[in-house]
Parts: sequence; structure tokens; C-alpha cells
Amino acid sequence: MAQKFEIQILGCGSALPTRKHFPTCQVVNLRDKLILIDCGEGAQLQWRYTGLNWQRITHILLSHAHGDHVFGLPGLLSTMGLLGRTQPLFIHGPSNLQTYLEFMKAHFFADIDYEIQFHAIDTTQHALIFQDRSMEIWSLPLKHRLPCCGYLIKEKPEQRHIRREMIDFYGIPLWAINNIKAGQDWTTAEGEIIPNNLLTTPPSPVRSYAYCSDTSPVMELTKWCEGVDLMYHEATYAETESSLAVKYSHSTTRQAAQIAKEAHAKRLLIGHYSSRYENENLLLQEAQEVFSDTILAHEGLRITP
Repeated sequence: MAQKFEIQILGCGSALPTRKHFPTCQVVNLRDKLILIDCGEGAQLQWRYTGLNWQRITHILLSHAHGDHVFGLPGLLSTMGLLGRTQPLFIHGPSNLQTYLEFMKAHFFADIDYEIQFHAIDTTQHALIFQDRSMEIWSLPLKHRLPCCGYLIKEKPEQRHIRREMIDFYGIPLWAINNIKAGQDWTTAEGEIIPNNLLTTPPSPVRSYAYCSDTSPVMELTKWCEGVDLMYHEATYAETESSLAVKYSHSTTRQAAQIAKEAHAKRLLIGHYSSRYENENLLLQEAQEVFSDTILAHEGLRITP
């Protein structure tokens, strides 16, 4: 049975909040480890609707230093302190965000009981920035008006699944189970070799999620995110506003869909809508004309890669 891997959208609007949308914020639940991606204004208010525990956030991934992606951070970090957090919090993002964090720590968080560790990311390099036993997080260089990066979150392969009835049939002791999960055969007392594929079933397929916002089209994403299960790509503007997309270093619906198509993504999730659109179905239709398996982000959406 596959482990939990779920993305929940807390905000999917752009710089100007609207009655429909909050600024950008997402939470990734990977095997009950919570990762926050960007933290726009109102993030902690939206968090209240998730039913998730604030203190289980282990990492915060920030894409860039524009306010609609970081203005929710002071309130969130303060609330964690008020609720008695003690475990360290790891924040990743472009180096120019360190000054912002240091200011907050000096003026607002001098008495909190947990450590905030900032890890600066080279936004020009596609690189592994974190890993543990269950996942890898990679940076994705993006092209915006100031240093910006996206993130690729990938599961690590699980071990093979034991076939309990076969373990019992051959009387295999408990001490050998981990070796068999790792792919080893079993040799009986009589010297018979029992192939591993009779004792186990294959592990669940690994899944991946790519987060790409804010950016002009970056064709290298098609290589870095090849075969990704779910890609979130900003689609701030419809094609009729392509000149604005160029001016402000954003993407249109068709550009986002083309990236997903050429990356052979399984599904595309678009968001970061300009406040000019009352109805995002136009954006969805344009994207689906290029990449049919496109979904609109909206607050409260829960989706698995």
C-alpha cells in the first residue's frame, strides 16, 4: 500500500489577494512529514482549515523574496513559538531572504524556544538540497525578476513487500526478513535457494511533485522534471496578456502546458492567477488545448501525485 503523499493548496492567487484567492502557499504531506512551500499573506488562517498540526512542519521552502510568497511567514513563525515549538525548523530559499529572516528573529522572535536554520540556495543550479530516508528535495532554477527557484520533491524507493504466507511456508526466521526485503534470496537448511521474487512483491512506485512558480518559461524544466507525476506551474496570464507575462517574468497558460507536455508530466496543476480573472475556466481551457490533463488549483484542494 502506497504511503501518504498529498499536496494541499492554501493559496493560489498572485500578488493582489482577491475575495476568491489567497496568495501562494502549499503544504506537502509526505509520509506524515509536513513541508510548507511558500508562505503568502494569510497562510496561518488558511492552515486552520487543514486540520494539520503546525508543529509537524519540518521544512519551509521559499521560492523568492516577493511579498506574496513570504508575507505570511512572520505570523506563522510567531504562532509556532506561542504554541511551544521546540524542534528546529529548516527554511530554504534564495540567499537574499536571509536578511528578512534575521530581521524577524531580532525584532519578533528573540524569546522563541526553537531554532530557525536558514539554508541558502544557489538559484542558478539544479541541485539536491535535502534528503532523508524517505525523500529527496531538489532545487529548480527559475527565471523571474529576482533570484527564484522551484522545488522537485521525490520519494525514495521503499523496500520490497514481504509475502507473509511464503515466509511462513519456508519457516524463515525474523532476523532474515530485512535482508529479504532488501532483495536477497533465501537458502533453506537443505541448501535449496528460494528466489526473492517468490518471497516478496515489488515496492510501490515512487512518486514526484514539481513546484514551479514564479517564472518565465524555462525549457530546462522539461529535463529536470522528466516524467514527474504532478507538476504545479504558474499560469498567471491568458494568452491575450502574453505581453504582460514577458514584462513581469511570468508564464501564460499555454506556456505552462507546453512545459508539462514536453516534460512528459502525468498531470499539470496551474495557479498563481492574476486578479484580473474572475473565472479561471478560460485559463483551464487554454492549458487543456495543449496538455489535456490539466487541473485548476483552488484553496482547499487536496491532490496526490
